[in-house]
Amino acid sequence: MKSVVLATIITTATLAGCSSVPMESKETANTAKEFNAPSQDTAGIYVYRKDTFAGAALKKDVWIGKDCVGQTAKGVFFYKEVPGSEKLEISTESEFSPNMLTINAKNGELYFVEQFIKIGAFVGGADLELANTDTGKSEVQRLGMAKGGNCDSVLK
Repeated sequence: MKSVVLATIITTATLAGCSSVPMESKETANTAKEFNAPSQDTAGIYVYRKDTFAGAALKKDVWIGKDCVGQTAKGVFFYKEVPGSEKLEISTESEFSPNMLTINAKNGELYFVEQFIKIGAFVGGADLELANTDTGKSEVQRLGMAKGGNCDSVLK
């Protein structure tokens, strides 16, 4: 019984802590929050993680195909333009293996992908979900923009 209580306390402390990642300037973030159409022949992908208490101590990598988007923490987003008219695999590291979301990106469109933390056996895992445009825009407006390209994991 003591081990169950101890495991619960450790898990709660780990998931409740605070973590940070390198951030973009406020000007860069504000430009991304204008939600302008992406460049010609591209689609725009916003990946965000809400500013929530659960999993706050965890940083999780996000990838589009084989390209590192960056490492998330609570309350951050990324914006990346990708070739349009392509099937894209967006993935995030999780407790045991990457979790993937596949979208068919269309030229000129914006997509909003929420990364969320799930309770795991040892540490919190992560998953991805395509959000509707209005919800995605509303969430991104509340968040800071993280600098991209600082993934720790390697996709297999």
